[in-house]
Amino acid sequence: MAVFRLLMRRCPNELPAGEIAGALELKASTASVYLSALTQAGLISQRRDGTRLLYAINLDAAREVVAGLFVDCCRGRADLCPPQFSDLLRSISPMTDKKFNVLFVCTGNSARSIFAETILRDMVGDKFTAYSAGTAHRSELNPYAVEMLKSKGHDVSHLRSKNIDEFQGDNAPQMDFVFTVCDRAANEECPTWPGQPVSGHWGMPDPVKAEGTDAEKRLAFHQTYGALLNRIMAFSALSFENLDRGSLQKHVDEIGKETARQE
Repeated sequence: MAVFRLLMRRCPNELPAGEIAGALELKASTASVYLSALTQAGLISQRRDGTRLLYAINLDAAREVVAGLFVDCCRGRADLCPPQFSDLLRSISPMTDKKFNVLFVCTGNSARSIFAETILRDMVGDKFTAYSAGTAHRSELNPYAVEMLKSKGHDVSHLRSKNIDEFQGDNAPQMDFVFTVCDRAANEECPTWPGQPVSGHWGMPDPVKAEGTDAEKRLAFHQTYGALLNRIMAFSALSFENLDRGSLQKHVDEIGKETARQE
């Protein structure tokens, strides 16, 4: 079940066996047994890429076998749910011309999600209210991230590192979109978001882990900023008023895949 849920959270991405084992803290041999069982049952698919085995959810088979599980796992994504649920979810929205709440999530909320929050706020703050949070309890912004934002002309005076718990209470703003911008955060079992927001995974390497000279570290932050800028530009250019929920989800997924290939 843990493997199945992880691959659902990362749908439509393919994950290598090693990442699955690492995310779930499984021995490689144990992960192999579980992946083999799920593959034989037809719930997931396996593809060889060089020396790696990549795994992904087999949606057609899974819809037939475990329709009940999708209610809990798909978290409002109409394109993943069985027909009897997807029709209901699509009727909840097309997206309107309201101002949308968007939350960017990473592990520490010290760089990547802070970049995304700031870029979206400053680019199209009239259309979106941007937030960011981390899944780990940390309290400091990365100084290279702050330096990069200042160099791009952003106001950083109000920025702070926040935990995801701030956005789970009854008084928290209800999100329309939730994006994970690191693989570790996407792999974690987060609570179901109220209001069934559209979700997306726009994972990228952590610039905080960059090694080398100060110039090399600054380059890593510059590349991360540029990658997020590309994603957010593509996202903000979508015609929200003309897209139903399922179509919008496909666009969000494609933005993550296309910009990742360009990088």
